[in-house]
Parts: sequence; structure tokens; C-alpha cells
Amino acid sequence: MVCALLIAARAFAQNGTRTSLQPEPRSATVPITLDHNRIVIDITVPLPDGTSQTVRGWVDNGNPDLMLSRRLATALGLTVTCDEKACSAPPPPAETIGGMKISLSDIKKANIPLKPVTAAAVMAPGLPVEINLPSTILRHYDVLVNFPNHEFTIAAPGTLKFQGSSSKMAVNAENGLVQLSSQIENKKYNLALDLGASISFLSEEVSGKLLAAHADWPHMTGAVGPANLWGLAEEPKWKLLRVERVSYGPLFLTNVPFVAFPQEALAWFEKRAGVPTVGLVGSQALLNYRIGLDYAHATVHFEIGRTSNFPDFDVVGLVLRPEDDGKFTILGIADYDGRPSVSEGAQGVQAGDALVAVDEISTTGSSMGQVWSMLGGTPGQERRLGIERNGKKFTVIATVQHFLGENENPEEKKKQH
Repeated sequence: MVCALLIAARAFAQNGTRTSLQPEPRSATVPITLDHNRIVIDITVPLPDGTSQTVRGWVDNGNPDLMLSRRLATALGLTVTCDEKACSAPPPPAETIGGMKISLSDIKKANIPLKPVTAAAVMAPGLPVEINLPSTILRHYDVLVNFPNHEFTIAAPGTLKFQGSSSKMAVNAENGLVQLSSQIENKKYNLALDLGASISFLSEEVSGKLLAAHADWPHMTGAVGPANLWGLAEEPKWKLLRVERVSYGPLFLTNVPFVAFPQEALAWFEKRAGVPTVGLVGSQALLNYRIGLDYAHATVHFEIGRTSNFPDFDVVGLVLRPEDDGKFTILGIADYDGRPSVSEGAQGVQAGDALVAVDEISTTGSSMGQVWSMLGGTPGQERRLGIERNGKKFTVIATVQHFLGENENPEEKKKQH
């Protein structure tokens, strides 16, 4: 019996040694949840007691800063310091994606919202994540965003075999932000590749010139659908334009919706990019592609995976702001054919009302993506909007409209010209 126990113990020890010597995986592929065109994955972080916790994370290659929810920072035991505007903390040393360890050693600090721990279980209202994966980290890896298959892959440099058409990309050596050579109306520009953005942006100057030259291109005022980013006060006044053709790296994109970048916002964006740029292409324009980022060789790859059209702008024309309490404040109403797309006034919708339900389904606690899925549909369909004003609730009937509707009949388009 003693001999048997000794043999078993030796086998166990050898087995344990063998396990500990197994190399860490050089790549990991995990499922994507698309929420408001944002890439959401599972990320595991180590806790002070030696255990770990898996939370939802946002893959944001257009942002160099690490961001955490206040709840997660507290759970990680981080020392949080705050001023009157924001909080920060030293970052955790690493995180894990699909069993692959991702070092955070490049990050000097994590940005944290200035909110009480009890009211901050998300990084930002309307986005159900507690951490992001920024460009500063992604630049050290091979990255593949597979929109058609809803998969995200991260790997050690040189591990992935990318497919599809490719071109060089300009990578900011300090923060990993990416710019691609682009062309609109025979003029060359730099446009960022920002898969963390739900919509594309173009400078007010360029979009204004395009609209002056092409008054027939679909355009509107009001950030609806994927253009309704965070519920900023300016979003009801944002100008949207559908650009007929954009040469973007190796791609030729058609009918791309852009939001006009206010000049002050563009100046900040350009300073962070480190090169002259006129805007960015967001995920909404690239949902049919598998996008490979070979940072080590400053090369981007695009592989077509499907040819679907996504009716992101077939929606009810509200502009919303998600609140900390889970409700959605109505900031404004987009016009359609020169008239408000949703009835206004005492019996309709007013700025400052709360949207609390759509078709009897509560919106409280939902993400922006979930609410916009509720507000979408086939043009002409009706939606029953549950509205709350001064503590009283009532219902408003609204119609799904085809905003930014492009003319899909080439012959009709020729007649218009």
C-alpha cells in the first residue's frame, strides 16, 4: 500500500510539473456581442483574494485609454483617487481573454467615472461593460474582428494568417491609433479606423462641401440609430450625410453614413491621432467584413464575409440619453420630410421626457443597442412609446421611418441628374 501511495504521489507530482510547464496560448478566439455596433466580449480579471471574475469588455481600438467601472476598480482593490471631474487608479497588471493572458503593463492609469460604487456597475450609461480593451494594448498583438461570424481573435504577433485585400496603415507609435489613406471625390484624406465607434465621422468642412456639391445625397439633422452615441447635448443638432462612395484603404465603400465632426472635436481628435485627419470610419460601415490588424507590419486586411444591407436608420426618430438610473431621456426628435417624425406637444413627446417602454416592453436598464433594436423595424410600422413626464406615464404612437434613405434604383438616380 505504501509503495502504491508513493507511486501515485510521484505520478501526481510529475503530472503537476508537466501542467505547469505547458506554454500559455498564443491566440484566443471569443464570441462577440454586437451592442449598438460596439464589440463586446468577456474579459477575466484577477481579484485580490487570488480568484478571478469575468466581466463584459468593450474592444475599442479607437481609444488609447484604459477605462474601468467604479465597481470593478473597487472589486480589484485598486487605489482610486478623484477630483471634481473624474477618478483614476493604477491598472491591474493583466487580464485574460479566452484563456490568453493580456499584459496591461503599458498602461499608466485607468480612467474611472466619478460615481458612487453602488451606482456604477457599468463603465458608461447605456453600454453594458465594465472595462475596455484600448488601442494602447491592442497594438502589441495580431487582431482579427470577424463581424460576419461574431468572433474576436487576439494573438501574439506573427501568429495569425490574415486573408483578403490589404494595405498599409499609419499606426501612432505611442498609442496605437490607426489611420488609412482614403479618397472622397478625387481628394485624398486620412481617415481613422475606429471599430469602437458605432458610426463614422467626417469634418464639418468636408461634409459641408460634399453636401453643397451633391444636394441630392441623403442628409438629415438629428442623431438617430447608430449616430445616437452617448446622448450628448449636441446630438439633436448633429448633421448626418450619406456619402455615395469612399475609397478607404483597399476598399470602395458605398452609401456610407457620416456625422459631421464639429471643428473643436476634430481638433482634439487630430491632436490625439498625431497626423492630419478628417474623421474616422466606424463599425457601422464595416459590418460585412473580417478586419485583420497586423500592427507589427502596419498592415490592415479586409475580407468580405457577406453582402447584407443593415437598415440601421429604419427607426423611430428619437434622440436619447441613457441615464445612471437606467432610464432614457428624450433629448429631441429628428425631422422627416420637413416635419417632426414623432408627434410633439402636450399629447406627444417633449424634450426632457423619459422613454420607459416600447411596445409594452420596459427600456429601463437596457443598453443603447437594445433600445434601438426596439425602436427599429420596417418603415411604416407603429411603435407604442411609453413616456414618463413629471411622474405621469402615457403612451404615444410613433412610426418607423426610413431615415437617410438612398435611392437604390440606378435608372431613377440617372433621371434625377
